[in-house]
Amino acid sequence: MTSLDDLPIRDDLRGRTPYGAPQKSVPVALNVNENTHPIPEDVAHDIVARVAAAILSLNRYPDREFTQLRRALAAYLGHGLDADRIWAANGSNEVLQHVLQAFGGPGRSVLGFAPTYSMYGLLASGTGTQWITAGRDRDFELTPETAAAAVREHDPDIVLLCAPNNPTGTPLSLETITAVSDAARGIVVVDEAYVEFADPGTPSALTLLDGRPRLLVSRTMSKAFAFAGARVGYLAADPAAIDALRLVRLPYHLSALTQAAALGALAHSDEMLAMVDEIRAQRDRIASELARLGFRPYRSGANFVLFGGVDDPHAVFEALLDRGILIREIGLPGCLRVTAGTEAETSAFLEAIAVFAPASMASPATAPGRVDATSEPATPE
Repeated sequence: MTSLDDLPIRDDLRGRTPYGAPQKSVPVALNVNENTHPIPEDVAHDIVARVAAAILSLNRYPDREFTQLRRALAAYLGHGLDADRIWAANGSNEVLQHVLQAFGGPGRSVLGFAPTYSMYGLLASGTGTQWITAGRDRDFELTPETAAAAVREHDPDIVLLCAPNNPTGTPLSLETITAVSDAARGIVVVDEAYVEFADPGTPSALTLLDGRPRLLVSRTMSKAFAFAGARVGYLAADPAAIDALRLVRLPYHLSALTQAAALGALAHSDEMLAMVDEIRAQRDRIASELARLGFRPYRSGANFVLFGGVDDPHAVFEALLDRGILIREIGLPGCLRVTAGTEAETSAFLEAIAVFAPASMASPATAPGRVDATSEPATPE
């Protein structure tokens, strides 16, 4: 039987592992940061109607410029954005791939701050862009000074900032984003996939776009919108940056069905996002209960919690899986990550994890110091 090594794939792809999380059918799946709340039934019916109408014209190519969708996304984002400053694709991963195709490539580099979203490195590899990682501060935080110093040291063509960061949940201040933008000579992308879960009043990097033509802000409908299966990501930037992305996109890359479904979800954005407060409440409940049990939950502005103080992460992962609860091993020593689900899902997780609470309730695990550039998770997150 032919193996991958027998095929003439690119040398830089040999030995690499595809991105992926365990896909198992379990009662409580809290491993990939989905919004586990179902789409409201009335919204689902409207989306179905819109998709059904789009099916009648599938003999024709979709709107290549997805004009209506860009207008709807601009209206949702606000901040005075117009449709000509919006881009969209099949999930935010494809949006980021377009960015790397347009501004990266052979002889160019992209900088991230480890540990961070492991797809960044895979997207860099797929586009022939050198992937560079710099370290974080204590507790996975990232100060303006640390971030700007790394940009000056490595002088990358692209900087990727995950805000809040995956897999740690760490919020990112506008001061840090500004410092990076001021220090960078190239493109700066702020990946706000989880920003809707940030505490109320948290400012978005969208507020920094005016006057910064090399700053791009990426979003997704997969998380807060409970639209992961639809695969819709988008980006806001200067019109010139949007024009650059047109140069690398595939023809008609957003299907008519995808556009119709996304427009339906955006038409009901208030209903679609109604569960965000409940998810935040469950996230905070998880952090509070884990701390009470003696674990070390880290600060999170996302819909998940990274926690340390786990003696044997793989053993705990497997034991929870045996109980029908799927969380995430991310390759950080002594750590696991759990998505904030419904109240019932959260209760099931907390009841199960209590069995593995550290022996000394009065002495939670010591927080890590500065995280160096080699602290990438061993598995995709």
